[in-house]
Amino acid sequence: MYSSRLTFLLTVVMAGFILSPVTGEALDFPKQPITLICGHAPGGSNDIHNRVLAEAAKKYFSQNVVPTCVTGGGGSVAISRVVNAKPDGYSLCYSGPPYHRISFWNKLPFSPLEDTTPIIQVWGSTYSLIVRGDSPFKDVKDLVAYAKANPKKLKYMTAGIGSGMNVIMLQLQSATGIEFTHVPGKGEADAVVAVLGGHVDMMPATLTTAEPHALAGNFRILLFFTEQRTKAYPDIPTAKELGYNIVEQSELGIHGPKGLPEEIVKALHDGFKKAMFDPIFVSHCKKTHAPILYLNTADYQKLMRTSYGKQKEAYERIVSQLKK
Repeated sequence: MYSSRLTFLLTVVMAGFILSPVTGEALDFPKQPITLICGHAPGGSNDIHNRVLAEAAKKYFSQNVVPTCVTGGGGSVAISRVVNAKPDGYSLCYSGPPYHRISFWNKLPFSPLEDTTPIIQVWGSTYSLIVRGDSPFKDVKDLVAYAKANPKKLKYMTAGIGSGMNVIMLQLQSATGIEFTHVPGKGEADAVVAVLGGHVDMMPATLTTAEPHALAGNFRILLFFTEQRTKAYPDIPTAKELGYNIVEQSELGIHGPKGLPEEIVKALHDGFKKAMFDPIFVSHCKKTHAPILYLNTADYQKLMRTSYGKQKEAYERIVSQLKK
């Protein structure tokens, strides 16, 4: 009787530990706070999502998850921090297929594909094109007509050359045969200020960032770069239905340094999976129209590799068209 009770108690206790597949010993992780780096400026949609996810993740790790912003290079500076970090699971950042583009447009001393460990895919962004609320452009037709008559006069701001939003605008230029002037900034928050202040005429923006200003009448959303119309804004067209074959959704996931041990990858995956389906994060994503796009480690790593060729092909096509 005593022996069977003892066996039962030991089984219950051991079930509470994460076992290392390599040693079979309990994995004592994390022992210190985990830093989760966002590569864009404070106040932008990625920063907001990062902070909400970190808050939810605190429930599922024995240490805090600390969100922080490291700006520069369209997100490449943040990734470099992780690339150069010790592979112990305490320095993580956001990356994903869109970040392939940074390495195409800029000469980087690392590869977002080869020099990081993709852990889990979390969410995506709904992209839009916005102008100021009192802009003379009531729709895309007005904007395109003016831009054709006034090449390079209209200005837009993004997080930098090669950033996802810069590529969207290059695709729009190519599809419409017009030319804009790109003003590189530090992130969405910078661009919002620039549009509101009349320093630039428009910006590509995530719906998370655009909606509060649109509801207040400060922004006008001209179109969405989605496959279908956005349910919350059924009267606003997509670029695709206007004849511009541009569909963009920014899939983002959590990455660690290259060489991250499998048992730590699993612990991070399991904790962040719980966090991304926590009511706090689910409610936030629903409110901000950001789709939750869960992929486990194996599937996410496969996506990163298969998307590389597609992104490279798209980049080369855009460059070729711009040279004509």
